[in-house]
Amino acid sequence: MSMTEIIKEKYKKKLISVDDALKLVKSDTEVITALAAAEAKLFLRGLEKLKGKVRNVSVYTCLPMENYKFFTDPEMEGTFYHNGWFYTGPIRNAPPSINSFVPNHLHMAGTDRLLNRKPHIFVGTATPPDKFGYMSLSLSATYEVDMVENADIVILEVNEKYPRTFGDVIIHIDQVHHIIEADYEPPQLPIAPVSEEDKKIAEAIFEHLEDGITLQLGIGGMPNAVGKMLLKLKDIGIHTEMLTEGMMELFEAGVINGRRKTLYPNKMVCTFALGSRKLYDFIHENPGVVINRGRWVNNPYVIAQNYKQISINSALEIDLTGQVCSESIGPDQFSGTGGQADTAIGAQMSQGGKSFICLYSTANVKDKDGNRKTISKVVPMLKEGAKVTLHRANVDYVVTEYGCVRIKGLSVRERVKKLISIAHPDFRDYLTEEAKRLRYI
Repeated sequence: MSMTEIIKEKYKKKLISVDDALKLVKSDTEVITALAAAEAKLFLRGLEKLKGKVRNVSVYTCLPMENYKFFTDPEMEGTFYHNGWFYTGPIRNAPPSINSFVPNHLHMAGTDRLLNRKPHIFVGTATPPDKFGYMSLSLSATYEVDMVENADIVILEVNEKYPRTFGDVIIHIDQVHHIIEADYEPPQLPIAPVSEEDKKIAEAIFEHLEDGITLQLGIGGMPNAVGKMLLKLKDIGIHTEMLTEGMMELFEAGVINGRRKTLYPNKMVCTFALGSRKLYDFIHENPGVVINRGRWVNNPYVIAQNYKQISINSALEIDLTGQVCSESIGPDQFSGTGGQADTAIGAQMSQGGKSFICLYSTANVKDKDGNRKTISKVVPMLKEGAKVTLHRANVDYVVTEYGCVRIKGLSVRERVKKLISIAHPDFRDYLTEEAKRLRYI
């Protein structure tokens, strides 16, 4: 038999239906699925069929894209317990009796979990095997390869609509126990609109950027605004947690080429990709995009090897001493730590590197009576129960639509004055009085 025939025969032997795959889920087992757009949608949708048939099944997700019943339906309690490395809207509104957050720095999410126990089942997505039997995990290598190497059972939904990418995403069919054939479109992320506040924040950041930087940038209106500003620069490199639409557009404009990068020059390095169909077509068989393991890409000591690494992240609130909360509203988990600390610390360790924490100066919220009010996001103290995402000793630049200040190395007294200067003018007197009451100044 030829190599091609051997691979085809192996593929056929591993084929399994969703229902048969679900039979592999037993009581007290642990299931881990891939991150974001790499998640196994058919398998996760099917889990609801197991209600009452098994008990105490732990399912781990990260940035899930759909409103899956196994963690949103209160009647699933007892059958499933869902654990999330990074929350999205469906989890925020789901029963807390079923859902629990997993504290983590993203680069250690998978390896930290493996310190406790190996997963019984890992389920993800992949492209069809090539003639040598190699498959691409496509859109994420954040922790997926670690799980493939350690899970008792590996199930992949093979889908021709997923882009074939390069890097640590390449595995062999011999590492896979079961294959489910799928043909759905990869989940897409709408492009966020850019507000006037986003433009002002981007302008404040841009004053501190220059040709030849290596960039980490997230998603949302503010990063999109920054991306448009970067059109004025040249020779930008990418070493980022997430590859985004804006980076593709900068590459197409000739701004991103990685020529001055010190680590993987000429390559756009990330640990996962999420965006539109256009982005997925861009990374398909693109040798200029490398998707490597999260424990390498997001490792601060690896990030630091890039010359002039820039990290730009957003926050929900910051207190007057510099403590940053980016993942919870009071005690309620909103998103996750993700790679914020990874990239912020790594950028500051980089020669010529800088880290920016960005937030709007105010937010409109409902009070206990249901009335709308405006609050400051620069606060005397974080809300009760709020989680510190970035320690105040690891904060470099802070940016609002009222300006950009650097607080790294400053005393609390100096920080207070700097942060009040970029708070909304309507709250500056209040913040000054609170700073005095708290004996900061």
